[in-house]
Amino acid sequence: MAPTSRKRRPQKAAPSPAPRPRPGAATRPRAKAPRPADSSTTATRVLNWLLRRWPARHREKALDYLVLTRMDRPIGALLLLWPTWWALWLAAGDFPSWKLLAIFTLGVFAMRAAGCAINDYADRHLDPQVARTAGRPIAAGRVTPREALLVAGALLAVAFVLVLFTNRLTIELSFVGAALAALYPFTKRYTYMPQVVLGAAFGWAIPMAFAATTGTVSPVGWLLFIGNILWSVIYDTEYAMVDREDDLKAGAKSTAILFGDADVPILGVLMGTFLLAMLFVGQRAALGWPFWLSLLAVAGLFAWQLWLIRDRQRDACLAAFRHNNWVGLALWIGIVLALAM
Repeated sequence: MAPTSRKRRPQKAAPSPAPRPRPGAATRPRAKAPRPADSSTTATRVLNWLLRRWPARHREKALDYLVLTRMDRPIGALLLLWPTWWALWLAAGDFPSWKLLAIFTLGVFAMRAAGCAINDYADRHLDPQVARTAGRPIAAGRVTPREALLVAGALLAVAFVLVLFTNRLTIELSFVGAALAALYPFTKRYTYMPQVVLGAAFGWAIPMAFAATTGTVSPVGWLLFIGNILWSVIYDTEYAMVDREDDLKAGAKSTAILFGDADVPILGVLMGTFLLAMLFVGQRAALGWPFWLSLLAVAGLFAWQLWLIRDRQRDACLAAFRHNNWVGLALWIGIVLALAM
């Protein structure tokens, strides 16, 4: 018998290797890691310009650290800077010494940056659940929690070195300020009023400025400190209104959740109380008409904020929060001009 012939199965052709890009050919850029939704476009462009000559791998990591410490969002540092400058000018009764002005200005940025790193460490499980914060470096996996603690520790050390150039009372007060900065990020899990703790932490530079300038903290200094707590509750409640729905789902607490549907009228009452506190500051410090004019301007700015947030839209609430930079600036100008005259 003739052997039966078998049909051979066609062999699959081996996959050809991917062509290598020609030298000089354009390659598709790597997708950039997500950034926080509330980053300042201008500040981010400035940071990218400053880091443009760094090697790519170092540039990305450096940018992540800068975003971790909110250098892409200078509004927070400004809201901390204005009350510090109010206190320096009021304590000195005129232009403060250049030494103290430099120490406290640099200290503001160092402490605020350290506080932000601690905040992101504390919120590392919460931030991924909130749309606005999901792009933060720890939440997005670009910075480890250990790296955040190291960054915070380094910045706290810088701030402490700065305060060593002041007096003993200021150094003692600095430990309270550091404790408040470290405590605030964890309070939103246990109380509906973390904004009050934030106000104390942000405003602790006020008694420190009086202590560094005069060796004591006068009643004007403590009155200014209380007024700053009220202001902090105002602007941080506006900020918390942006995340209220996400915070409710994630189990975080805030004054925006506590106030509920009465948030806008309560903010109006807080604004009036803050203006009253600053009126008392002006009276006790015997400030002239430029300060009273600045208070009138602040009343107008607050009225505009209440109009912005009347419908509680996220973008409008964020805009109202940022608008508080003009409140701080207006009061500082009023204090400076009143003391100069």
